[in-house]
Amino acid sequence: MSVTASGDTAGATDTVIGRKIVIEVGQLQGLIEALGSRGYQVLGPKLCDGAIVYDRITHIDELPRGWSDRQEAGQYRLERRTDGALFGYAVGPHSWKRFLHPPVERLWRMRRSDHGVEVEGAAGANGGTAEGAQAARFAFLGVRGCELAAIAIQDRVLLGGAYRDVRYEQRRRDNFIIAVNCGEAGGTCFCVSMQTGPRVNSGFDLALTELLRERHEFLVEIGSIRGAELLAGVIGRAAQDTDLIAAAEVTARTATHMGRTLDTHNLKELLQSNLEHPRWDDVAERCLTCANCTMVCPTCFCTSVEDHTDLAGEVAVRERRWDSCFTLDFSYLHGGSVRQQARSRYRQWMTHKLANWIDQFGTSGCVGCGRCITWCPVGIDITAEAAAIRATASAPSTGARAAGAGHGGA
Repeated sequence: MSVTASGDTAGATDTVIGRKIVIEVGQLQGLIEALGSRGYQVLGPKLCDGAIVYDRITHIDELPRGWSDRQEAGQYRLERRTDGALFGYAVGPHSWKRFLHPPVERLWRMRRSDHGVEVEGAAGANGGTAEGAQAARFAFLGVRGCELAAIAIQDRVLLGGAYRDVRYEQRRRDNFIIAVNCGEAGGTCFCVSMQTGPRVNSGFDLALTELLRERHEFLVEIGSIRGAELLAGVIGRAAQDTDLIAAAEVTARTATHMGRTLDTHNLKELLQSNLEHPRWDDVAERCLTCANCTMVCPTCFCTSVEDHTDLAGEVAVRERRWDSCFTLDFSYLHGGSVRQQARSRYRQWMTHKLANWIDQFGTSGCVGCGRCITWCPVGIDITAEAAAIRATASAPSTGARAAGAGHGGA
């Protein structure tokens, strides 16, 4: 059967959204090509330099077929699977933040010439910028539940307040998202604790569940009218009860194989009431303040601005770069850095992520992807640190929020 969207857009919402069909694995190529023909730059997982990263793809043969990852604190390695799964891994070092909130972004460029000074990329009357305009619309293939939650958090931080990031808004506009329900839990995953996975619930145009049975198929759930329209030319069949049961078993099995857990009960108050806990000294003896955890985190958003000039003084460039609360310069004021010790910098990051973020943005800043644990060179585990503080902590006080407020800035 061919899946088509209703001609009545208003009525189609009720009849199409949530509809589920089953397609053969080869039909995924048709979706990639259809997105390309609509002007989307398709980004998805592929093997590169011993890791599974997100990059531009044009064919399903570029996906990590038959590969999985094994992750523990400070450890990451790829392993061959015994099947041909396309999405049989957890998450790699990259997040979709790399494309929506890039690590380096040119704000403007000034060139001096015989005709005067020319500035490229300066803000226009509408608040937009030439530098911020995207060349192509993004289509994300293979977005996990924790990553959808991370994108939603960045939307809230960068678009939800009085000061909107127009560059982020330009890149975020009109994204097409093909999500994937997780069939493989990583050794550092704890999305179940954060209620962000392994099943996706919203925020997608299409959601895939990979079914590795006698036939290699995908159960596809339609999440938007755009998703239904993309499927219009794809041959599939209506999902049967056996397909729905098999898909539910995939995510249920993944949920029981989480590598980590985090007790979130009263966690905000717990951390804000224990700013002088001796565990901060313990973690400081191990922490290298390398900022890896913030670089791989899909929700950290802090940046700094740098100016560069050429030796001749003819060209000047202003760039925005990712920054981290683990660097001394991040909290530098006249006279020195506010957070000079590793103890205070790690405390700032963890309490902001798990506690003060809630006061600022109404949600935790952690989605349970486990990247900060995997890519920490010395294997510091945020779930273990929270558990250690809970085990020997003083009871949360009524003044916890006020006490923690001084440590909560971005």
